[in-house]
Amino acid sequence: MQIRRRRECSKCSGRFNTFESPELKAPRVIKTEGVREAFSESKLREGMMKALEKRPVETREVERSIRSLLREISSVEDAEIPSSLIGEWVMRELARLDQVAYIRFASVYQRFDDIRAFTELIERLENENPGQVDRRQISLLDRQARDRGRKK
Repeated sequence: MQIRRRRECSKCSGRFNTFESPELKAPRVIKTEGVREAFSESKLREGMMKALEKRPVETREVERSIRSLLREISSVEDAEIPSSLIGEWVMRELARLDQVAYIRFASVYQRFDDIRAFTELIERLENENPGQVDRRQISLLDRQARDRGRKK
C-alpha cells in the first residue's frame, strides 16, 4: 500500500508527487540453516511473481494475495518466524491463484528429488482443490495418462 502526497519545493515552488509506504512491523525470519535475517517484502513479492510469470492471473489478485500475506506476517506476535511457515502461506495463496504457479513455487521451495514427487503434489492439489481454482485452467495431469501410469 502506498500513500501519494502532493508536495511543493520550498525553493522553486515547483510541485511534485511523492509515494510513501508504511513500514511493515515484521518478525525476523529464521532460515532453514538457522540463519536469521530481516523480513523482506521484495523477496516475497519476487518469489510470487516468478511463480506467476506468464500466467493468466490479474495483477489486482496478486496484489490482494500479497497484502493478505503481509497482514498475516505482521500479525505474528513472535519476534521470529520460520521461513518454512512463510513458504506454506505463500503456497496456500498461490494454490488459490493458479495451480501452475503453485507447482512452480513448490518445486523450488520443497526441492523435489524426482518426477514422482511432482506427480504426488499434482494429485494432492487436484484432489484437495484448495480455495477456488480458476476453471479456465486445464487439469495438470491427463487423467487417462495418469491411470495408464498406475497400471504399469
